[in-house]
Amino acid sequence: MTAPQPGEIEVEDQLERRIRKPVDLLRCVLSCIGIVALAVAGIAASATMSGVETDIVGASRRLPHALLVVAPPLALFALLILPVAMAVQLLVRRQFRRLAEAAATGVLAVVLTAVANDLLMRPAASRLYDAIIMARPGTSHAAALDPYLAGLVAYATMVGLVGRPYWRNALWAAIAVYAIVHVGVLHTSVLTLLITVIGGRAIGLAVRYVAGSASQRPGALEIAGALAAAGLPVTAIRRVRRRRPRQGNPSRHYAVTEPDGGRLDVVVYDRDQQAAGAIYRLYRRVRVRGQVSRNAPLTVEHAVERRALLSYAAEDAGAPTPRLRAVVRAGPEASVLAYEHHEGTTLAERNAGCSDAELSQIWDAVGRLHAHKVTHRGLTADRILLTDDGQAMLLDPGDGDVAASDLQIRLDVAQLLAELALVVGPDRAADLAVAKMSADDLVAVVSLLQPVALARPTRKALRRRRDVLPALRTRLLAAVPGGEVEPVQLERIRPRTLVTLVASVAAVYLLAGELERASLGSVVHKADWRWGIAALALSTATYVGATEELIGFVPGQLSFRLTLLAQLASSFVTLVTPAAVGGATLNIRYLQRQKISAAVAAASVGVAQVVAFVLHVLLILVFAAIAGSSGSKPTQPPRWTWFVLGGLVLIALVVLAIPAGRRVLRARLSPMLGQVLPRLLEVAQQPGKLAQGVGGTLLLSLSYILCLAACVAAFGRSVPIAKIGVVYLTGSAIGSIVPTPGGLGA
Repeated sequence: MTAPQPGEIEVEDQLERRIRKPVDLLRCVLSCIGIVALAVAGIAASATMSGVETDIVGASRRLPHALLVVAPPLALFALLILPVAMAVQLLVRRQFRRLAEAAATGVLAVVLTAVANDLLMRPAASRLYDAIIMARPGTSHAAALDPYLAGLVAYATMVGLVGRPYWRNALWAAIAVYAIVHVGVLHTSVLTLLITVIGGRAIGLAVRYVAGSASQRPGALEIAGALAAAGLPVTAIRRVRRRRPRQGNPSRHYAVTEPDGGRLDVVVYDRDQQAAGAIYRLYRRVRVRGQVSRNAPLTVEHAVERRALLSYAAEDAGAPTPRLRAVVRAGPEASVLAYEHHEGTTLAERNAGCSDAELSQIWDAVGRLHAHKVTHRGLTADRILLTDDGQAMLLDPGDGDVAASDLQIRLDVAQLLAELALVVGPDRAADLAVAKMSADDLVAVVSLLQPVALARPTRKALRRRRDVLPALRTRLLAAVPGGEVEPVQLERIRPRTLVTLVASVAAVYLLAGELERASLGSVVHKADWRWGIAALALSTATYVGATEELIGFVPGQLSFRLTLLAQLASSFVTLVTPAAVGGATLNIRYLQRQKISAAVAAASVGVAQVVAFVLHVLLILVFAAIAGSSGSKPTQPPRWTWFVLGGLVLIALVVLAIPAGRRVLRARLSPMLGQVLPRLLEVAQQPGKLAQGVGGTLLLSLSYILCLAACVAAFGRSVPIAKIGVVYLTGSAIGSIVPTPGGLGA
């Protein structure tokens, strides 16, 4: 802090010397995706890639022989002299640290590329190696990647060629000549060069992001000068650091004092933070519908223009928001927005909660925005200010929409309701909504009260307080005619669906490799059809077991025929859904159609799954003990399974040792145990139903084991039933965890 003199500005600022640029992380991720895409293309379209390389080599042979002789040493000389020239320039400018970082990054890239070459030479990676070098299997031992080229690209990336067009053009011209020479004369593959260049750039970007770049941000004095040039003279400027920075808003904040005693809240958007949160926004864009995901601009200029537009739109709508006094540039690296300051306390900082009058003011303020088709889209507790003069103000409306659609307005209301429910409780928030909204509007908003539709901080708070959103929906539904509203489908794709798709593709790829080793038709032709009939009968018995299991754990009586058909349908559902998800969902839906409430249906299916899990573990222990005590050679699991089991036990111990882990585990298990335990105690008091459920579970597992044994015998193999039981039960347990349709691959 500097001591003020008459006519001088009192300054309190603390600039970061080094900053991490989100754009570096984004480019690194894109480079890694490019490497994966090239590797996949090389494996899947090896013939096409080889054809491209053949065309390039053929074209190079038509060049003059003298050029082909002179080009290799010239290309190598250019690639050797360029880093030296860059180093000399950095030394002249006395940028010793940048030079040391660039050299270290180049060496790191060389080492990592050499390690990658060694790994690619291993038998496990032979297919990828052959695809990269574009050679027939086992016909070449050339290096898959070029360590020196990767080191040079990483070195140049750390030096930074932005604003240096001559150096950039010289580098890429030298790399282009080097590539042409290596492909045409030295027969290096195109994929080798492409993956090497992109890999070197990814390493350079990763190191630059982790280590940070030298800050070129304008300081407080430069910001004060820019404000004074816009007609806002400054006597004091002080950096304000937020205790909880807002998600996706990487800006600096200053408190400014004017000569007349007035105060301004100044927000500075630095160019080095452009593209912040771009990966998360892209994820949201893919996952949810377009109007649900907020469309945030990537560049600083567009972000500032949008925030200014929203501020003017909110002021024109008559909504109580701080007035935007100026939008100015502070040098080439930052833009500044100056707002009027209002004394007050945000909802996030207020401990005493809100009165009904204050809640009504907040609702009316948002209503003025919506009346002019303007939304806020960030109505979190830290953006709602209760001023000292008793007014409710909406802060930072820059994430909203102008000319908003009805869906966007309803999403804004849903966000407000969820946030108020967290602050004042679901009952008061619901009472406010019922008093302010019509029944039709309530129906539309209740269908949008889903975590995926809410702001990121609100979703995070709701994960800690899982009872808030269901309680809010229940209170609102009580005021809706009919009392039930189906949620609107807001997601394009769910993370679980995406994981299932990726896992399924991997499982099919692995199984296809196993099946191509033998002719499936000839193997089936040699099978004993009598054992096949027995296997078919045992497979039918599994449906009877599943039917008895479900009937045994459900209160009241169910039709055996209808329940059997439901289990048959469940077997088809599990072909396209994970094994532990599709069947349970269909059973719950079936029970609801049988006039059983959703809570009881979920609890009954949960009890069935818990009992099945316990019996499954007991059967594994029993069959493992029998298999281990038999006279034949005991079954030995692969060595890697012990490491996997050890890792799982270690993870479980770490989760249980950390308070946060215990809280998450408790939050996950408490709702399920609260439903399952009462139903389990109720079933335990009915011996007949309990015996039916347990008997059906045992019949289901034993029928599957005997069915597998019959299938093995059909192909002329003799394996002890105990070993078959261990194999089936272990595979079934893994299949219920693996997120693939029907446990494919387990």
